[in-house]
This record gives sequence, structure tokens and C-alpha cells, in this order.
Amino acid sequence: MITKKTNLSDYNPEIIPSGKDFNIGIVVSEWNSEITNSLLDGAYNTLLKHDVAEENITVERVPGSFELPSGAKFMLKYGKYDAIICLGCVIQGETRHFDFICDAVANAIAQLAMEENRPVIFGVLTTNDMQQAQDRSGGKHGNKGVEAAVTALKMADLRAHLKHNSKK
Repeated sequence: MITKKTNLSDYNPEIIPSGKDFNIGIVVSEWNSEITNSLLDGAYNTLLKHDVAEENITVERVPGSFELPSGAKFMLKYGKYDAIICLGCVIQGETRHFDFICDAVANAIAQLAMEENRPVIFGVLTTNDMQQAQDRSGGKHGNKGVEAAVTALKMADLRAHLKHNSKK
């Protein structure tokens, strides 16, 4: 019998690289702020837990999830970041607006990461209702912000490792 994993944010902290040498940007949506602030808390505290200095974490806010890619691009253009974490929450409504926003944001974040050659992490909840969003932003299924921070550290470390090895 297969059991369903409850906390999707569980990870082994011993295998996460130290963030002591990294500058991390976080761009967070103001829309659904109850949820996005919880995602931000999870990401921020996880970065601190893994040795990212508080002064090396920059948080910027944008109006909604649709603006996350633009905010991330601005941060990459005007700052020196090893990774950018995008945090947002889009909740299904009665129209197709949800589909258009989710698709546009996911594609733009992926494209930005490829163009900029730096990790841009998708930490956007796309849920059917508020309860699912709460469950994934510090509730019974963990915190997607934690997962996004872990991903940012792993990807920043991978980039730094490969960049260092290419100079040999």
C-alpha cells in the first residue's frame, strides 16, 4: 500500500549546501498576502538556517503573481544575486483567468532563468481553493517557501561549482 506523503516540505538539512557565500533575492506577490507572507517566512527562515547572512537576503514586493517575472528580472539586472526566489499564490476562480496567469508566470520564470543563466525559482502556489493554499504555506502539507529556498541554495551551489570547475 502506498502512503501519501503529508508534509511535502520535508528535506534532509544535512545535504543542503551552505549559503554563506550567496546573495539571494526574493520577489513576493502582495496578492493573497496571507499566503505569500507565510511563503516568505518559510523561505527567509530556511535561508537563515542554511547560513545565508541576513544582509545577503533582499526582499522586494510586486502587486501580483503576474508581475513576479518582471520583479525578478529587475533584481537580476540591478543587483548581484546568486539566485532569485519568486513567491506567489494563484487560487482558482470561476473564470479562465487562473489558467492564463499560471501559464504565463511559469513560462516567464523558466525563460528568465535560461536567459539570465542564474537560478530563478518558481515558488508559486496554484491551488483550487484557499484551504489548499493554507495547507501548502505552513499548514499540513508544509511550506512551498521552504522548498523554494532549498531549491535556490542547491541551484546556486550547482552554478558556483560548475562555474569554478570551468575555469580550471
